[in-house]
Amino acid sequence: MIASAAVVPPGSTLYFLSGATGAPIDPKDTESPGAFGDTEAQAMSIFTRMKAQLAEMGLTMGDVVKLTVFLVGDPKLGGKMDRDGMTRAYKKFFGTADQPNLPTRSAFQIAGLARPQQLIEIEAIAARGN
Repeated sequence: MIASAAVVPPGSTLYFLSGATGAPIDPKDTESPGAFGDTEAQAMSIFTRMKAQLAEMGLTMGDVVKLTVFLVGDPKLGGKMDRDGMTRAYKKFFGTADQPNLPTRSAFQIAGLARPQQLIEIEAIAARGN
């Protein structure tokens, strides 16, 4: 469920959202091994915050034309990235009855993020016609 290409019409404004990681499940716990949850929980946190950030700019998830997803290997999966967990969260925000648009997407397994418990970081590009 990703677009193989996206066209941004001439005159559109592009919005570049910095990479974001998931928030801790309990704001008081940022150090325990499960503080941020699994890949799916972290992706849900990121997409939920992304949706709110876009709304503050007068945009929706339907305006997202490109996602870049950085995944850390999950120790519980033998060091493999949990692309399926990320995709489960993604499908709740893209390609739905309420929001049918699909952005282009790239996903990479990387060595690590700022905190060892963080398993995913996502950056986005959105576009809106003027």
